Amino acid sequence: MSEQQKVDSPCIGVCSMDDLTGLCLGCYRTLDEIQGWWELDEAGKLAVIKQASTREAEVFGD
Repeated sequence: MSEQQKVDSPCIGVCSMDDLTGLCLGCYRTLDEIQGWWELDEAGKLAVIKQASTREAEVFGD
């Protein structure tokens, strides 16, 4: 990834936390991941997106 490329936030504007899982129902990130997003470097952001994607697949059984 070049320095010009930035990892966009996975937020889709559905900001509601599930009480049982502790995950956002829109992006599948934890509250800590959401709050710390702007502190992460690009590699950290990509790691969070990968984890959130895995969580989403687990929820939907993919």
